[in-house]
Amino acid sequence: MPYILISTQIRLETGPTMVGDEHSDPALMNVLGARKTTMLGNNFSEYYVDEPPRLVLDKLEKLGYRVVTMSGIGQTLVWCLHKDSNGL
Repeated sequence: MPYILISTQIRLETGPTMVGDEHSDPALMNVLGARKTTMLGNNFSEYYVDEPPRLVLDKLEKLGYRVVTMSGIGQTLVWCLHKDSNGL
């Protein structure tokens, strides 16, 4: 999976950080130490880590991911990362 989105609420910039959805690579989620959670009222799951986004971004960079873009949407910060799959 070459793309990943991570996000956090501005008021929670020290964590937790959302690192994937229910279709994310379980091996990558395990490396990040993410737990799969279904919020009350939602019919989908998301993966979260208790770390702040900066630490998650550092881990993903070490795994070969690079930030493509970052944006603030309302009270949410979102990063889109990509991992080049050439030569793998």
